[in-house]
This record gives sequence, structure tokens and C-alpha cells, in this order.
Amino acid sequence: MATYLYEAMNAAGQEVKAEIEAASTEEAISRIREQGLFPTKVKAKAGKKKTGSAEVAKAGKRPAGAGGFGKVSSKRLTQFTRQLATLQDAGLPILRSLRILEQQQKPGLLRNVIQEVGEDVEGGATLSEAMAKHPKAFDRLYTKMVAAGEAGGVLETILERLAEFMEKAQRLKRKVVGAMVYPAAVLTFAGGIVLFIMIFVVPKFEQIFRDFGTTLPGPTQALINISNWLVKGTPPGWLVIISLPFIVMMALKLIKMSETGRYFLDMIIMKIPILGSITQKNSVARFTRTLGTLINAGVPILEAINITKDTTGNEVFSRALVGVHDSIREGESFAEPLRASRVADSLVVNMVDVGEETGELDKMLMKVADNYDEEVETMVGSLVSLLEPVLVIFLGLIVGSIVVALFLPMVKLIGSVTGGAN
Repeated sequence: MATYLYEAMNAAGQEVKAEIEAASTEEAISRIREQGLFPTKVKAKAGKKKTGSAEVAKAGKRPAGAGGFGKVSSKRLTQFTRQLATLQDAGLPILRSLRILEQQQKPGLLRNVIQEVGEDVEGGATLSEAMAKHPKAFDRLYTKMVAAGEAGGVLETILERLAEFMEKAQRLKRKVVGAMVYPAAVLTFAGGIVLFIMIFVVPKFEQIFRDFGTTLPGPTQALINISNWLVKGTPPGWLVIISLPFIVMMALKLIKMSETGRYFLDMIIMKIPILGSITQKNSVARFTRTLGTLINAGVPILEAINITKDTTGNEVFSRALVGVHDSIREGESFAEPLRASRVADSLVVNMVDVGEETGELDKMLMKVADNYDEEVETMVGSLVSLLEPVLVIFLGLIVGSIVVALFLPMVKLIGSVTGGAN
């Protein structure tokens, strides 16, 4: 039997702090509830630290990978969360569940993290406290939801909701990425062909024209100048074109390092036709789903807003949520500062307003998220359908322009030869 320190609320709303003996955290929560108390925090009482050879042996088992580079992929973390939720729903103790999942993982960062989390839980820490030590695997949203589940004695339910939340985010991401693969592949392939023509084919025609000594039309001369820049420029133009995507990526990373840079970049993206609308709706879906999931899990509204603000992925919405947080802290509503920020449609604001009035804010937020996820999927599909003919026309114009520019001098030469023969 272990001793657990707990904080709880009694029927009168007064805070109670005491100790209780139990075989596990789940049993401790159950026994606290039997006393008519609502537990808000349950933590195993720390025992004496291991010393001597036992501590050294444990330190020797500590995996180095948990403190290494990189992050756990969203796909693997989602799979782990679903499996942990299933094991908890089956009634297995949390430590045994972690050991089972550790054995199932391939060698790598996630396996090392699970091992360390299991060791911390075995040492008396709560699951959320152990996970909070590994931000490369478990972000603030994840650990806060787990903490809420532990405090309310509904960890398996919270893990289930968290798994569903992550799976929906993964499905939407896969659809968006999958939809953009075709246009990206077409542009890359076509760009490679055009680059090949400009570097290897156009110089051959230039030599032919020089041998004939004919005066080149403007389009042909412009095409030859571009070809010379690609081959003989300082630095060569082909190197500049290949390096350009990496330069843009580095510039965007530098801009995103500052809060102001992120804000203006997100603002500019949201002003772009079609793409801006998709970005805005995707951000609305993400922040409403995150906030709705946290509130439904029992996280206090102000803390839930702060977590959502840090995980929304869009600085424009993050600043809007700061205003919402301040408004609620001063006793005002959620809807008004959201309406004043103008980052969300009136439909979102009105549904949030109704949710506040009916006391079902979490359900309304989840409905908004589901609705906007569907809109994003539809808009992405429409965008891809629109891009296909646009890409064909664009590439046709480029190739056609190159062909016309190359054959204009040939037509002139044929005309001069024919005229001379007459």
C-alpha cells in the first residue's frame, strides 16, 4: 500500500488536504470519492530516494535517446494514445500499460520516453507530471488533458477523447497534403523539363542562328539571354533557381522566430485569395476543437484558453484569444472580444454566444470544428480541381512561347531563302 497526498473539494465547496493509503492512484481516487469529496489533485507521497548501488544501477538503465534530438512524430504519438486509452479502458494499471506499450515500440525516441515515464510513475509521480518532462513527445495540451483526467478519475475517457482529437487532426492533414501532392509533382516535373530545354536545347539553336548571321527577333533574343544567364551567369541561374526554395524556407524560419514576424506572416497568408480562406477556416477548426476538448475534459476555462493560445499555430488567432482571456477574467463574455477581433465568421461567434447562454460551450465549439473541417476539405478539393486546368494552361503557354521564340528566326530564314531564289 502506498500513501497518497490529495487535494479535494467537499460538498460545501471548501478545500480539503489530507493523506490516504491505497494500492494505486485509481483506488485512491475511488476512496476519496466514497468520502463525499471531489478530488482535484492526487499524488503519491514521495518516499526515500534510492542510494548506493541501486541508484547507480537505475541510472545505468536510463536511455540516452529521450534527451536526444528530434521529436516524436504525430502519427506514432496518436497510435500510442489510442493504445493507452484501450488498455486503460480494459482496467489495466497505468504502469503495466506503459510497460506493455514500451515493449511494442520500435527502438527510438518514443520508446525511450515511455520507459522514462514508466520509471517516474513507478517512483511516485503522476502520469501527467512524468509526461510533462518530455515536451518533445507530449506538448502542453496533452499533459494538461491527462492531468484533468487523473484529477477527475476519468483518465481512460480523457485519453479516448485525446486520441479522437489527434486522429481527426491527422486525417485532415493527410487529406490536405495528399491533395497538394499532384500539383507539386506536376510543377516539379514540368519545371525540370523547361530547365533542361533552356540549358541544353536553346544554346544549340543559338549556335545555328549565329552561323546564319541573321538578326534575331525580340522574343528569341530574350529567350537566348535567359538561357545564357542559366548557364553562364554568376552565379549560374540554374543554381539560383534550385537554391531559391531553400532560401525562402530559411527566410520564413527567421521571420517566424519573432512574435511580430509570425503575426505579419500569418496576416499576409490570410489575405491571399482562396489560400487565405482555407488557412483561416483551418485555424478556426483547430482552435475550436482544441478549446472544446479541453473544456469538455474539465480544464478551467482560463487555463484552457491559454493552452489553446499556445497551440493554435496562428499568431493572429493567438492574439485574439489573449483578448478573450482578458475579457473572461474580468467577468465578461467569450463572444464579444471574439467578434471584435474579426478573425472568425459571425456564425462562429453566434454559436459561441449560444454555447455560453446554454452552458454547452464545449459542444458548440466541437460542432464548429466539425463544420469547418468539412469546409476545409471541400475547399481543398475544389482548389485542386481548379489547379489542374490552370497548370495545363500555364505550362502550355510556357512551352508554346519557347517553341514560337525558337522558330521565328527559322521562318525569317526560310522567307529570305525563298525570296532570294525567286
